[in-house]
Order: sequence, then structure tokens, then C-alpha cells
Amino acid sequence: MTRIRQSVHAFAGSALAVVIAGVVALLTGQPWLFPSLGPAVMLHVEKPDSPESSPRNTLIGHGVALLAGYGFLVVCGLTDNPSVLQEGVGGWRIVAAAGSLAVTALVLVLVKAPHPPAGATTLIVSLGLLTTPTQLLVAAGAVVLVTAVDWLYGRASGRPMPLWAASQTSSEGARRGGPDRRPVG
Repeated sequence: MTRIRQSVHAFAGSALAVVIAGVVALLTGQPWLFPSLGPAVMLHVEKPDSPESSPRNTLIGHGVALLAGYGFLVVCGLTDNPSVLQEGVGGWRIVAAAGSLAVTALVLVLVKAPHPPAGATTLIVSLGLLTTPTQLLVAAGAVVLVTAVDWLYGRASGRPMPLWAASQTSSEGARRGGPDRRPVG
């Protein structure tokens, strides 16, 4: 695929996923658009065969991030506080942010599901931008939605994401920076 075709593919796929999530947000009045969807969508359309882009890593990554972010909000007593944008940074907010990011990274490494945009998701929660159980469920739904849209877009456009997880071949190639050209067997 030429650079121009790749660019058009990324443009169209990114716009499609965000427009669909945005329309759902508009119709429901819920936060179906939040910042870490952007880098997840970009991974899906720019590097659909990368392990970090797979539906498996995307869904596990953001799921872990939402749970870790909320867990640290609860542990630090911040569930009823205004967001960091209103309240400013304090000691407990730093603990919540650092703890949620560290736990997210730890778990994703342990389960072999790297997905860097999940780091932004856990900070969005631990910094108080999404805090209620309803908002967290909507955020999880938004991740599922854009992943499904990107999966369908990839299939329709000839640059498919894997059904669930990236193949071992693409994992090896991504780790070394290119396709896996080792002989089989």
C-alpha cells in the first residue's frame, strides 16, 4: 500500500470510528468520546496487524485501565472529589495517578496484552474526568464500539485487524520492527 493510500485509509478509518462514537454520545448524552479512544483508533487503522492493535489487547488494556483507575479513586478517597482540572493536583491525586498507571502497566505485561492507549484511560479515570460507574461502563462500551467499527472497516478496506489476537508471526515481526521472515519448522 502506498503512503498516500495508507494516509487516506488512516484518515477515513479514524474519522469513521470517532463520528460513530460521537453520534452515539450525542444521542445518549453520555461520554462515548474520551481522549484515549484517539490513540486506540489510530493504532487500529495505522497498524492493524500489530499486537497492540488487536481487539484482545485493546479490550483487555482498557478494561484493566478502567478498573485500576477506579480502584485507586476509591482507595484514595477521591470518588466524590472534583476532577484534577477543577481541584488541582494534591498528594492523593498523585498516588491515584501513579498507582493506577503502574498497576495497569504491571497487569498488561503479566497477561501479555500491551496497549499503550490504556495508560491514558487509567489516568482519565484516576484524575477524576470519568468517575461514576455509569461513565465507566459507557467508556468500556465506547472502546468496544470503536474496536468493532475499526475491525469492520479493516475488513472492508483490505487491511484487517485479527479477529481476536495478533498471530505469533506478526508479534515476532513487530518486536523486531518488521515482518517475521524466519523459516517455518
